[in-house]
Amino acid sequence: MELTPEIKEKLDKLQEKYAAMGQDMAAYLDGLLYADFLTYWDYIHLDTLLSLQSPKTPFPDEEIFIMYHQITELYFKLSLHECKQIAEHPALTVQFFTDRVKRINAYFNALVSSFEVMVNGMEKEQFLKFRMSLLPASGFQSGQYRMIEICATDFSRLVDKSRRDELANASIEEKFEHIYWKFGATELASGKQTLTLKQFISKYAEQFMQLIREREHTNFSALYHRLLAEGQDVTLLAEELRKLDLFVNVEWPLSHYKSAVRYLERDPVDIAATGGTNWQKYLPPRFQKRIFYPFLWTETQLEEWGKSWVISVLKTLHS
Repeated sequence: MELTPEIKEKLDKLQEKYAAMGQDMAAYLDGLLYADFLTYWDYIHLDTLLSLQSPKTPFPDEEIFIMYHQITELYFKLSLHECKQIAEHPALTVQFFTDRVKRINAYFNALVSSFEVMVNGMEKEQFLKFRMSLLPASGFQSGQYRMIEICATDFSRLVDKSRRDELANASIEEKFEHIYWKFGATELASGKQTLTLKQFISKYAEQFMQLIREREHTNFSALYHRLLAEGQDVTLLAEELRKLDLFVNVEWPLSHYKSAVRYLERDPVDIAATGGTNWQKYLPPRFQKRIFYPFLWTETQLEEWGKSWVISVLKTLHS
């Protein structure tokens, strides 16, 4: 192959690059010469990925349960990747912010759309058997999901609604003691913290507190208000934030609610979730009134938050 001027120019630039680092370019070229060509399966570690399913029972549908939750966590990681780019951008613009929130919405749209796998994709009898081997593990223990919430809004919005106004000016530590999801992981009979919650707090509390402090002024709500105060046009950004609010606080919880009703509702007594979580009160959006961006909704929309979605889901499930 002829050494064209273009190739010579690239070699000169490589020489400059390695010389600046005190490195010998010829040694790196030797490495390139000896290296094997990259394959798809090696690049994404496919064999490792496909080996990460370890069912606890012989029921075939347990593998579906495991793989779907692993897929979910990968989408959460994608979302956090975008959250970090937004929060740490050195010169954030409305365009950059909007584009990244659109990506997060695309991830959650895929999650919500695919949750039918969990609603109707497993045999109920298999699920009710293999789930008993999972105790006290629960999807409630998704640390990445909690991190997305922390990145998305002012931390005060994650305080249980019964204490939200009272603790508006409280310390981060005090607010964390009253974060909404702690009240969804109490034993149905005694009201005490479940082992599921105790494990979760033990593993993640320190990470959560660090992230809460880091995002105090760089969560999506704070950044939105900053750009608005600068006089920038945030119309399209507001539209995407409203979509995110619905995906995370209405559509995604309701997807789980549909699944819980399908597998765990038993008239007249409901079956407890694997971690003992009070899913009947914890999942429906109308009970939590968890809203990231109340300033983007009307009073009527805030008052009826999640109501129409819950009604439509219940009609579908019981029709």
